[in-house]
Amino acid sequence: MNGVTLDLEERAKVTSGFKSGCSGHCTSYGANCENGGKCLEKYHGYSCDCSHTAYDGTFCNKDVGAFFEEGMWLRYNFQAPGVSGKESGSRSDSPPDQQSTPPDLAHEGIHFSFSTSKAPCILLYVSSFTTDFLAVLIKPAGSLQIRYNLGGTREPYNIDVDHRNMANGQPHIVNITRHERTVILKLDHYPSVSYHLPSSSDTLFNSPKSLFLGRVIETGKIDQEIHKYNTPGFTGCLSRVQFNQIAPLKAALRQTNASAHVHIQGELVESNCGASPLTLSPMSSATDPWHLDHLDSASADFPYNPGQGQAIRNGVNRNSAIIGGVIAVVIFTILCTLVFLIRYMFRHKGTYHTNEAKGAESAESADAAIMNNDPNFTETIDESKKEWLI
Repeated sequence: MNGVTLDLEERAKVTSGFKSGCSGHCTSYGANCENGGKCLEKYHGYSCDCSHTAYDGTFCNKDVGAFFEEGMWLRYNFQAPGVSGKESGSRSDSPPDQQSTPPDLAHEGIHFSFSTSKAPCILLYVSSFTTDFLAVLIKPAGSLQIRYNLGGTREPYNIDVDHRNMANGQPHIVNITRHERTVILKLDHYPSVSYHLPSSSDTLFNSPKSLFLGRVIETGKIDQEIHKYNTPGFTGCLSRVQFNQIAPLKAALRQTNASAHVHIQGELVESNCGASPLTLSPMSSATDPWHLDHLDSASADFPYNPGQGQAIRNGVNRNSAIIGGVIAVVIFTILCTLVFLIRYMFRHKGTYHTNEAKGAESAESADAAIMNNDPNFTETIDESKKEWLI
């Protein structure tokens, strides 16, 4: 201040009410920045930097997706415009603002979500200035396949996921991570599975050139399987696409520094089609209620009853509950029927009270009965018997 450097921390130590070592907002709330978003400290709070993620929104949790029509494709060129292939070999797959950091060619991280009902098709393809390539495709039967060709091997290494149909119109999440020759695949909510490239395969993805979505429009020699499944192209939804630190679909839909690397054929329509996958993980034999029908009763794992401390066999408790419910319904029906019959039988019967004098049955006449019960009534009778002569 005014040319003098002030040691504010030392002044704070000797000033009452101040404490050193402020941790900031990101220490407490930085976990709110999801999907790899970076927490940025601000004076009045914090913000999430989503520029290196395939997500958008305040907390980097909003999917960025688009719908692809038949024949449409997107190409992301790793090299900057005007840079030759030789110059781009060592830094081509880095984001524009991180060109000084050399990429790790022995590692790839691929994450995206898709949904389609048409097969076969190419979901993602990464080409190179050499013979190396990486492809994720849907085969004619609807199964997922990952093809790796590193180091110019004669035949690509295939990872086939044949146990389910991926072209069922539901959204699916694909996460692929490679470190040297180890490839880890995580599909939807299923456990991760590890695969190992053959020893003849290289550990580096040399000179990556372009990334394609929808279709592969590449010059030069293309793998026969890729060429066969390349027509008519992908039709459906692609969302949260990310290759290492690059989000090509987000770069095409948002005005970012990487937008100059994107070329699109067709009309790219943004859509929120990248919802969470509807497919649930399979139930275990211990929790599947239908699993007992296919197992031997001697080796079946029966449900556990914590109240009795032992297994419930043959569904005794469940049957008892059903029988008890049936008995309760029958008793209730009988009671309702009895109430209805009683009301029906006595709807015309009833009791009533009269003002007849007591002792009327033993009296000689009705007048005598009245006089026995009401002494005042005697005078009335006597007066009625008097005769008056005029």
